[in-house]
Amino acid sequence: MAVAPILSWEGLGLIQGQASTGWLFQGIDLAIGARDRVALIGRNGAGKSTLLRLIAGTVEADRGRRAVQPGTKIVTLEQDPFFTGYETLMDFALHGADAPPRHEVEAIADQLGIDLSRVSEKASGGERRRAAIARALAQEPDLLLLDEPTNHLDLAAIDWLESWLQRYNGAFVVISHDRTFLTRLTRATLWLDRGSLRRKDVGFGGYEAWEDQVFAEEARNADRLDAKLKIEAHWLERGVTARRKRNQGRLEKLYQMRAQRAAMLNPTGVAKIKLGSDDVKTKAVIVADKVTKRFGNRAIIKDFTLRIQRGDRIGVVGANGAGKTTLLKLLTGELDPDEGTITLARTLSGVMIDQQRSLMAPNRTVREVLAEGGDWIDVRGVRKHIQGYLKDFLFDPGLVEAKIGTLSGGERSRLLLAREFARLSNLLVLDEPTNDLDLETLDLLQEVIADYEGTVLIVSHDRDFLDRTVTVTLGLDGSGKVDVVAGGYADWQAQRKVDAAAKAARVGKAPLSLAGAAGGGQRQSTTFVAPPPPPARVKLSYKDQRDYEILPERIEALTAEMVMTEAALADGALYTRDPKRFAALTAALEKARAEKDAAEERWLDLAEQVEG
Repeated sequence: MAVAPILSWEGLGLIQGQASTGWLFQGIDLAIGARDRVALIGRNGAGKSTLLRLIAGTVEADRGRRAVQPGTKIVTLEQDPFFTGYETLMDFALHGADAPPRHEVEAIADQLGIDLSRVSEKASGGERRRAAIARALAQEPDLLLLDEPTNHLDLAAIDWLESWLQRYNGAFVVISHDRTFLTRLTRATLWLDRGSLRRKDVGFGGYEAWEDQVFAEEARNADRLDAKLKIEAHWLERGVTARRKRNQGRLEKLYQMRAQRAAMLNPTGVAKIKLGSDDVKTKAVIVADKVTKRFGNRAIIKDFTLRIQRGDRIGVVGANGAGKTTLLKLLTGELDPDEGTITLARTLSGVMIDQQRSLMAPNRTVREVLAEGGDWIDVRGVRKHIQGYLKDFLFDPGLVEAKIGTLSGGERSRLLLAREFARLSNLLVLDEPTNDLDLETLDLLQEVIADYEGTVLIVSHDRDFLDRTVTVTLGLDGSGKVDVVAGGYADWQAQRKVDAAAKAARVGKAPLSLAGAAGGGQRQSTTFVAPPPPPARVKLSYKDQRDYEILPERIEALTAEMVMTEAALADGALYTRDPKRFAALTAALEKARAEKDAAEERWLDLAEQVEG
């Protein structure tokens, strides 16, 4: 017997703006079960956030019937919560009739590392986001609606939120551009596309294959459509499926570049780079030599050396406050070091794309922003018609006269990218470029960065985006040390585990060995090698001692299981042939990864106790 959903909509319809504008969507049926983990996917402007509010009941529909199981508590984490009128972050977290218990809010805030006594007006975007998360989670919802929950969060906070949601007993629907976040957490996908809603009971890991299937079917049926719809179907197929295929080739090129860069780094992965030829020297565009930068008594950056070459794609990662922005300003010459030198090539001409939207005045038109009111735009020295250029950035060419104020936040971000990428430059600086972008725009951004002939510096917390774009990752841990690793975020994480294992081995602990730590940019298979544990220097409980002895064997078994599962998932036709098996293998792989990560952390904790 089927279990009744906790929330459903039948025949949902909503008119966009004035009635003459038409339906944003209509005829939508959806049902959410008590344990659903759902990704809500769709292009910017498709109405994802609006649909989330309709699910929450905070927006009234023009058509349809909403049913909610009695006693169901629904909580929404808004993309941009309203903090005006609340003196402190705690005042915000505890406002309203549905305010959660203070002790619950404080407990979550403590885990997230946020001081809720902060004045709201002076709080950063990351601090406000953490306060909103603490309020939402402390309410103990049955259904949690998350709109871009990872925006403004650093990597540690994202990891914490992922762990919380993995343990969460209720249902959630999440909108996010963070592929890693969605892949790890979701088991079903809602796809909002051109006014209709599709559902498939497969997590985000299977979404792209499903999307390709849908577009391929549309292309096969195009002969039965009129000419206008034929063009639309062709554009969709070219703009999504074909782009994805091209990006596979670009990823292969990226892996080759990483391998070359790895050969230039010294064996320990620090910032010293061998200068084997004059050709290498002439390619250098930014050279940092033994750079230290202090604020007060704290060294934000300490003894940092790096030679950045023409064409490098450099990713900068670390917790909020670790010094990412400081490092970026040092590398671009905006800040002078306290010790050491930063040398910039004389011909360096940079473009910085950050989170400022000063160019996006609501009353300006798309034409005015892109082409200063004209019909043509110079794209890095090549003249292009504005409508053709809009199409390159996934816009309907008919939007050329649209006011900026009518665009969604993601569309504004995409337009800003289109404007800045048109300018002639040989250094591109991207500060959190993925915020507010949909997944297809992220694919496009990945493509544009791959084709960019200059050097790119990227500060981002989007793990998948970094794995797909950068050749070198600079990792900051807040101590002033900067790790330099060939590859993306996954490679940096793998190198950190290797370094931790090496440190443990030096003091008598068992080492962790990760195969391929500097390769590829994809999640690396891990081999856990541990000799028999040394005699304990402190007395452990019976359970702790047993875990200390048996965990290495368990980690090795989980690694072998993951290798076999990854090999099965490597079959490109598996999803089409057997989608249920694909979903089961994907879920099993994520479960094994989570268990292995937890086991490794547990063993290292116990090893530290043994060390005393």
